[in-house]
Amino acid sequence: VQLQASGGGLVQAGGSLTLSCAASGRTFSSHVMGWFRQAPGKEREFVAAIRWGTGRTYYGDSVKGRFAISRSTAENTVALQMNSLKPEDTAVYYCARGNSLGDYNSWGQGTQVTVSS
Repeated sequence: VQLQASGGGLVQAGGSLTLSCAASGRTFSSHVMGWFRQAPGKEREFVAAIRWGTGRTYYGDSVKGRFAISRSTAENTVALQMNSLKPEDTAVYYCARGNSLGDYNSWGQGTQVTVSS
């Protein structure tokens, strides 16, 4: 499968952005789709995930209440709506697909999100 992330850009603090990730291959109900991010000099951080079959969502503590992950089974895409953005949200955001929350085996190329203060 190939994952193509898009939607990154430059936004002021307090603003919003929506990231999108398109999967080239079929996504099964057993799959989990997730978003991760990595800022310069920092380790990769879990942002959000969604179970493809049930739609159940999971969030990292730093984004709870501000970000929302959703999926479109018809379009085979997953989106990350990011609100109330902060400068510390600046990072390269990656989408990933896996068989469980702790097992991601396909990764997209990343999209840069920069939040200015």
